Amino acid sequence: MARPREFDDSAVLDAAMELFWEKGYEATTTQDLCDRTGLGRGSLYNAYGSKHALYEDSIKRYAATRAALQLDELAPNGGSARQRLRDLMISMIDLDLKDPGRRGCLALNAATEVAGRTGDVGGLVARQFQDLEGALAVLISIGQSTGELRADRPPLQVARMFQSAYYGLRVLAKVTDDRQALLDVVDGTVDAL
Repeated sequence: MARPREFDDSAVLDAAMELFWEKGYEATTTQDLCDRTGLGRGSLYNAYGSKHALYEDSIKRYAATRAALQLDELAPNGGSARQRLRDLMISMIDLDLKDPGRRGCLALNAATEVAGRTGDVGGLVARQFQDLEGALAVLISIGQSTGELRADRPPLQVARMFQSAYYGLRVLAKVTDDRQALLDVVDGTVDAL
């Protein structure tokens, strides 16, 4: 009979997620994970199998916690579609500029870090991108149907344009303190809707 886990799985996943988010997959060592989670090497491997499996679980955790908040902001629950899209971008600017480590978006970081993009990582990240794209398309469709947003382009096309600007904004926020430059991106994107 397997021994029950003597640690809080959520706390370990949160700690691992934060570490991978700070350092990336390749720069994170097993010892770093042990130090951050408080687990010994044996416990870590027994519970998660490998560093890469824990990385995948960390990306899933990010989707279930941080990325889910973005989707909640876009849920069709009344209010101005244009304002909710703008608010999403501004809330990310605020989060990114307050973060002393300028980590940006873990999913975006995982998509661009070749070393960790094996196994299920690509699919997990693609799923997060697809979920955001779908939520954007629904909100944009609503905005188009009410006349709030231009209706001369398919909602999915507009969602993809917005998503590209959104992720570009997340990258820019990693390297600049110029909030006005970031707001220019937001205003230009929202004005194009």
